[in-house]
Order: sequence, then structure tokens, then C-alpha cells
Amino acid sequence: MTGSITGIDQMTQQNSALVGESVAAAASLRDQAARLSKMVSVFQLSA
Repeated sequence: MTGSITGIDQMTQQNSALVGESVAAAASLRDQAARLSKMVSVFQLSA
């Protein structure tokens, strides 16, 4: 039983770390998208 609990605890910690990495990656992508949007905003399309 203790081994099962240890395994679940390790999996929970790994999942928590993955969530943290996903949050950091999402924030980085958001910032990159904002910079890209600003860069391409100088272009104008003719009507």
C-alpha cells in the first residue's frame, strides 16, 4: 500500500511540475504573439 501511495505522490509531483512548465510556455507564447503582432502591424493591406 505504501508503494502505491508513493507512486501516486510522485505522479502528482510530476503533474504539478508539468503544469508549471505549461504555464511558463503559455506565457512565453503570449508574449511572442504580442511582439509579432506589433511587428506586423506596420504593414497595410490595400482595400
